[in-house]
Amino acid sequence: QVQLVESGGGLVPPGGSLRLSCVVSGRTLDGYAIGWFRQAPGGMREGVSCIMSDDGTTYYDESVRGRFAISRDNSKRTVYLQMSNLKLEDTAVYYCAAARSDGITTSLHRYGSWGQGTQVTVSS
Repeated sequence: QVQLVESGGGLVPPGGSLRLSCVVSGRTLDGYAIGWFRQAPGGMREGVSCIMSDDGTTYYDESVRGRFAISRDNSKRTVYLQMSNLKLEDTAVYYCAAARSDGITTSLHRYGSWGQGTQVTVSS
């Protein structure tokens, strides 16, 4: 079983930056996809970005491409989401999650382990 703990959320003005961290513990991460998801008030949970633990292949949703960057440090068992040029519509609870997968996926049902979430609020 895999456990995930997010941190790094907060309140930033439009155009600001934040870096989220997701520490993963438990079994080996070989063959896992680690995804970042977000859920705005009253909205559906949606995939933002994903990275493969083995080869570092990445994926970004169109809404964040060019502004967010996902990375991993396997020695620290940590996945990061660097968020820049934040917009009001980026306000949400951000979750990281792990899925046994041989490729990139943001399908919610593939992810069996979830963190508790961290709040990101973009406001002037």
